[in-house]
Amino acid sequence: MYDIQTRQRALALVGQGRSLNAVSKQTGISRAAIRSWQSRVEPLPRMAAQARPCPRCLPEPGTPADSASYAYLLGLYLGDGCISAHRSGGHYLRIACADAWPGLIEMCRAAIAAVRPEDRVYVLQKQGCVMVTGYGRHWPCLFPQYGPGKKHHRPIVLEPWQQRIVHAHPWELLRGLIHSDGCRVTNWTSRTVAGEKKRYEYPRYFFSNLSADVLRLYTNTLDAVGVAWRRANAKNISVAQRASVALMDAHIGTKY
Repeated sequence: MYDIQTRQRALALVGQGRSLNAVSKQTGISRAAIRSWQSRVEPLPRMAAQARPCPRCLPEPGTPADSASYAYLLGLYLGDGCISAHRSGGHYLRIACADAWPGLIEMCRAAIAAVRPEDRVYVLQKQGCVMVTGYGRHWPCLFPQYGPGKKHHRPIVLEPWQQRIVHAHPWELLRGLIHSDGCRVTNWTSRTVAGEKKRYEYPRYFFSNLSADVLRLYTNTLDAVGVAWRRANAKNISVAQRASVALMDAHIGTKY
């Protein structure tokens, strides 16, 4: 869906005497769309909401109105999300969610709808998981980490406006990261007490990601909220201290 400014710019090129084919090649907009705008430049009422620009596209760029949902969705995207282009000019945001966590699937769908209420959100069933999908033109504006290839093969650095959102909503970002590439598990160990071997169980959180940048974002945010962590190996971060696990439980908890 094209906003009114994009439509007017395309029509201005046509008004300069250029052919529909030339304008289409220059702008990437189909000739059929440009031709239809010659008789009606305004979007149809049922599509008007989709034509509104995102806050990042305004003359003075802003941030999503629901910044808490955005922080959560950012965590999901950096873990199990991807953005792909469609030939129409729009983009798909897809978040992979396991079938085992219906609550997570609904939270993901609600976050996409909260961040871009103008866009369509739907769930596509795959084997063992669903792809919670939002279609619109502005996902690359909202997630500038978008790019070709796998995320751990390219730098993942937040822009200043994203950093401000994470600073305001650190737990939402952490929840999104844990819900995508993390888990809460129960470990156990045994000790010999007074000659008797006893089993002890304790909970802990793990977060695993191949991107060193995403791992750094996760640990920096843990530091900001006062959660103690340690590196289990090159791609795994563990939170096991009792007070820190209790803090994570209070704000994140298990998937459901």
